[in-house]
Amino acid sequence: MSILLFLSQREDLLEIFIQESKVYFGEPLSIASYRYADSEAVCFYLGSKDFGCKSLDSELYQQTKRELANLRLKFSSQRVDILFLEHFLDSKKPSLFVFDMDSTLIREEVIDELARRNGKYEEVANVTKQAMEGGLSFNEALQLRVRHLKGLPIQVFSDLYNNLNLNWGVAELLNDLKAESQAKIAVLSGGFTPILELFSKDHTIDYFEANHLVVENSILTGEIHSGIVNKERKKEALLELKDKFNILSEQIVAVGDGANDSEMLLSAKFGIGFHAKQGLKDKLLNWIDYQSMEALMLLFGPSL
Repeated sequence: MSILLFLSQREDLLEIFIQESKVYFGEPLSIASYRYADSEAVCFYLGSKDFGCKSLDSELYQQTKRELANLRLKFSSQRVDILFLEHFLDSKKPSLFVFDMDSTLIREEVIDELARRNGKYEEVANVTKQAMEGGLSFNEALQLRVRHLKGLPIQVFSDLYNNLNLNWGVAELLNDLKAESQAKIAVLSGGFTPILELFSKDHTIDYFEANHLVVENSILTGEIHSGIVNKERKKEALLELKDKFNILSEQIVAVGDGANDSEMLLSAKFGIGFHAKQGLKDKLLNWIDYQSMEALMLLFGPSL
């Protein structure tokens, strides 16, 4: 049974939700409201009609994307997020939540903050711009940016970590997942291992993977070890974690914000952008722009 979720606390919009959703998805079998903590959803059960996303290239998938885009446009000024699900997560079964780190769990991009501390922010920004324009691969861009970190002391990571900010609702979500479900939590980051090591001490993380910088005499050399965590590696790691933790495919959620997360999100049953860049949104059905990260608990449906 397909499900359409309107994430909003605006009860005055309910009738408009109903009328507008009918235009694109037909008459729902039933409608229900439910909430988790400060997050609230209006849930439209769409019945047996299959809007499923079996193939990213299928006309059905593209049609669903267009319908969702039209609905989101109508409600963007009211800051309403809309999700399309084929089913809810089952809180009684193990699930896997895989997150990107920079600009997803935290607000900052760590490499930018490191570059600032080394007086090389503009140089790093120029490399980033080249990569976004398609002139460099992720691996090439990362290697070039890391060169501008040469000379930083390794203790810069602990100093920086203490000044990083979690995105809205992240701490609550990570706690809730462990308290209310059988979720395994993983972080796959194109950033750097020292930050993830510190993060995992503050939060219950079952697995993390990030890039390893070369350090000599406690100083960054401006080089990076092989095995870069790019989009291909993120997808590969997600599938490895599925097998490692014995998780059903329909119980996997992946969350990210940028191009390096695309393969990971497309490989998960629930691939959700969070404050995502447009290039990633163009590949996805679902993203959250306005609600807190804790709203992901609504994926478990009214059963929690």
